[in-house]
Amino acid sequence: MSITIRIDTDAIAANVRTLREHADGAQVMGVVKADGYGHGLIESGRAARAGGATWLGTAQPAEALALREAGDTGRILTWLYGPDGPFPALVAADIDMSFGSLKVLEAIASAARAAGTAPRLHLFVDTGLGREGCPLDLLPELLDRAKELQDEGVVRIVGMWSHLAWADQPGHPTINLQATVFLVGLEMADERGIALEVRHLANSAATLTRPDLHFDLVRPGIAMYGRPPVEDPDGGDWGLVPAMSVTTRLALVKPVHAGQGVSYGHEYTTDRETMLGLVPVGYADGVFRAGGGGRAQVAIGGRRYPIAGRVCMDQFVVDLGADTEATEGDEVTLIGADGPSAADWAEAVGTIDYEILCRFGGLRPKADS
Repeated sequence: MSITIRIDTDAIAANVRTLREHADGAQVMGVVKADGYGHGLIESGRAARAGGATWLGTAQPAEALALREAGDTGRILTWLYGPDGPFPALVAADIDMSFGSLKVLEAIASAARAAGTAPRLHLFVDTGLGREGCPLDLLPELLDRAKELQDEGVVRIVGMWSHLAWADQPGHPTINLQATVFLVGLEMADERGIALEVRHLANSAATLTRPDLHFDLVRPGIAMYGRPPVEDPDGGDWGLVPAMSVTTRLALVKPVHAGQGVSYGHEYTTDRETMLGLVPVGYADGVFRAGGGGRAQVAIGGRRYPIAGRVCMDQFVVDLGADTEATEGDEVTLIGADGPSAADWAEAVGTIDYEILCRFGGLRPKADS
């Protein structure tokens, strides 16, 4: 593969420090799910810890266990599984676990009894996202059972949490509605004498825009990797620095006449004598096919060029112009400080920058810096 993905772990650590400032006293959980949003699970976890994150969070339990195996000894929360989750391993590794149903709670309790250890649990309340978690009308029954198990010494209920649906649109009415439901859930826990160590609701966007929702712990994800989840009212990027760059090198530069069709289907035809540059990466390397036809751009020598014609499996072409100084071997920046951003690619292909980062990162050679 001729694509190079570099991860600046110092940038991740710096972003966590910036987010800690925004958190204003709340603890920070660095969310490293999905292989650290494509930036590397272990590397991102270590960088987050270096920046002051007191927690790490993963959706998949296998990633939480991998962090432990790599030597992380701090608090880790994992949350995405059914009643067949690997609870014995999670209990043994002292991983905090989430639950949002009686079946999952009982499955965790069974593993805890077998181990003779009371694991730390966080109750997930569905405050309106409609995804994982316990709906408010079922919460009393779940809390009652959790309290029974805690009183028996089987589990420890240390947290309650939820997730926002529209935090990336500050001012959306659902944010306050979800916060209200969350507060009701906290009151229910308090009424039952469940003393919570951490209450957490804020994702990246809410960490930056809703200090009233920080509670004890915030859970930034995309912001940790340098991508602003919401527009900065000051016109900047909230002080965040992108951590991923994606580059390759020109494989060929050649002159062509006017009227030359380019790539499959000749969807692009040169309108003058010009120089074409062959970029040796394609959709097999994470480059979105939808970026062809001039929609996405790359940078060479600090100058941006749209993709000419279709993106192929392992290559695409740019029209460099007749007066170009570009030559074979020159660096081509797909994502980087001197070229397009993940957000630019997302706009070009009709997705979000999360997907851009995960797609490129999922194919990265280990070229971390």
